[in-house]
Formats: sequence, C-alpha cells, structure tokens
Amino acid sequence: MTALDLAEVTLARAAWSRIVEPGDVVAGALVAGVGPVAALRWLTAMDTGPASVRHGVRRLCDHLDVPDAGARGRMERAVARWQPRLAGLDPRRELSVLSRLGGRLVVPEDSEWPRRLTDLGAGAPMCLWVRGQAPVAATLERAVALVGARASTDYGERTAAELSLGLGDRGFTTVSGGAYGIDAAVHRGSLAAGRATVAFLAGGVDRLYPAGNADLLRAVTQGPGLLISEVPPGSVPSRVRFLKRNRLIAAAGSATVVVEAAWRSGSLATAALAVDLLRPVGAVPGPVTSMASAGCHRLLREGRAVCVTDTDEVCELAGGLGEEGVAARAREDSRERAAHRPHDGLDPATALVFEAVPVRRAAEVEAIVRAAGVSPAEGLAGLGRLELTGLVRRDGAGWRRTVT
Repeated sequence: MTALDLAEVTLARAAWSRIVEPGDVVAGALVAGVGPVAALRWLTAMDTGPASVRHGVRRLCDHLDVPDAGARGRMERAVARWQPRLAGLDPRRELSVLSRLGGRLVVPEDSEWPRRLTDLGAGAPMCLWVRGQAPVAATLERAVALVGARASTDYGERTAAELSLGLGDRGFTTVSGGAYGIDAAVHRGSLAAGRATVAFLAGGVDRLYPAGNADLLRAVTQGPGLLISEVPPGSVPSRVRFLKRNRLIAAAGSATVVVEAAWRSGSLATAALAVDLLRPVGAVPGPVTSMASAGCHRLLREGRAVCVTDTDEVCELAGGLGEEGVAARAREDSRERAAHRPHDGLDPATALVFEAVPVRRAAEVEAIVRAAGVSPAEGLAGLGRLELTGLVRRDGAGWRRTVT
C-alpha cells in the first residue's frame, strides 16, 4: 500500500469511527467486504429516502452475493443509523485535533496495529485514536489486562499495584480502563515502576475522564504508556461506550485478571468477554466476608477463572514468566522441596515403624516392633521398605535411621 493509499484509508476509517458506534458488526462486515474507502463512498452516495436506501442496499448485496433478506434488512436499518452522522462529517479536523495533542491514528492496514484486536472479527474497532509516543503493536505484544471495581478497598488497590509492579519487572504491559479504583491503582503501579501501561478510554482521548484521574492519565502519555480510544476526539463517554470499551481491554491482553469485583461489577463483563475470546482469566481471592471480592469468588466458583495470588501466577496464566519469574519459581520450588520430609507419603504401618527406629543407636527388630505397636510381619515389611528408600540401614544386629 502506498503512502497515498494509506492516507485515504486513514481518512476513511477516521470517518467511520465517527459515523458508527463502537462494536457495530454490520459496519465492520461492510468495511471488511469492500474496504473502508469504497464503503464510505457507497454510503455518502445514497439519498436519505427509504427508496434510495433500499436500492443502494440491494445493489451492494447483489455485488457481494448476499441473497439473505434478513441481512439486507439489517443493512437498511444500519444505514438509517449512520446517515444522520454524515452531516458535518470532517475527519481531517478531528485528525488535526489529535495531532495538536501529540497523538496519531492507527489503522488495521498499518504495521502498528495490535494483532490481538483482530480476534474481535467484525466487532473490531475501525481505528485507534492514540496519545503517547510508544509504538502500539510493540507495547501490547506482551500485555495483561488487570481490571476491577471502581469502589475498591485498600486490599484491592494494594494488590493491583503490586501485580502491576511485578508484571512490569517481568516485561509485561498492563492494560486497564483509566477509571477510579482498581484501574487507577494498576496504572499507578506501572508508572511507579517506570513501565508501560495502556488505558482504553470510553470517550475521546482529548477528554481525560474521569476528571479526578486527569493528572494520572496525562502521566501515562508522558511515560512509556498510551491512551487509546476507538472514538474520535470530542466523543463523550457513555454507559454503552464503557461496556463496548471493555471488549478492547479483554482482547488487548494475552490474559485478563480480575483483582477485585463485587457481585455485579462491570469487570465481570470484561472477564466474560475474555472467555469468549478464549483468553485465560484469573481472579484474585479476597476475604470471604468482603462483598468487594464477591464477584471474584463467583468467577472461581463457576469455573470461569483460575485463582491467582501473585505475579508469577499471573505470568504463568499469560504464558510467560520471563527470566526473573523463572528464577523466582525455581526458588519457590526449592523451598517446597526443602519443606517436604523424606518420609512423607509412607503407609500408616511403615510410618509407625519409621518413628520407632532410633537415630543415634541401633535397635533390634523385637524392640522396634514393640515400640511401633505393629505385628512382627508388619515390622519386617516396614523395615524392608524403609531400607529400599534409604530411610533406615542395618547396624550390626539392629537398625537405625539415616534421616531424622
């Protein structure tokens, strides 16, 4: 694709992001079928009258060999949604606003496009309005989504910050939504570690929402992080856009972890979207008495998430510990092996025999059997098994332990 072609595609996709609401699968299928430029020309060439729309849709469906009357009806209704937004459409002006903010537009035809978003299919964003200097694709190549409730507790915020710090040390980017509570703790943790964090916004990247997090979101763009939205500058965040934004968070990470969530938290919707995308989902357990963790416990009980309690477990979920994580896991395994006693796992009779065998001086079989409270046959069999495993050895006419 030439630079001129890419510029035309960029303008068309910027226009489409203003025309349609996020996640419009009809628009996504249309653009995928004929391309963003041709699709925009087709839309703008039609009059607004019902007859003109029906004629235009029929010609398009004939061209695409779509005989399904239901599909044609969906397209006609979609055109009726899109046409009111054609008035005053000016993608160049919005791109100029973005440029003044130091941002840029990233489109699927660009090498900077993050590959995981293609998993959204026809529901993928038309483009990404981006603030921040870091390359989008590279920043999101190793990423984990950390989400949770706005009404968070100190426990949840502390856990979110610790996980984001640890993930940054392992070379992971954290992804969240820029909101109060857990989202903010995630971004702060990554910034404190000097690591990349990405905030997907429900409104335009010129609107640092919520206002109370404006300084935090501005700090994200000044470091190695990014602010990303699929709607153009000037777009107002709304409840529906927040819900649609969640699919980008779920898709952008190689795994999603719910740090803290109440029974009906919106974070559970993000987890459900991640499950639909075949992303692994983790949940951090909280106190059983805490309503703020009821949603996490629900995910665990329903089998939609696995329990994660530290950074290494999140990294395992995401498919990569990194060198430091591997070393930490090796140290933990070493501690577990040290805590495992050599005689663990013995059957009851053999365990009694082992406990009856002295450490410092040898004892004869009769004394061992009497002390263990087992039969002579059980005593001899137990000593034989213990000798084979190296836990006891013969010493003259008696037996003694080789380990304590």
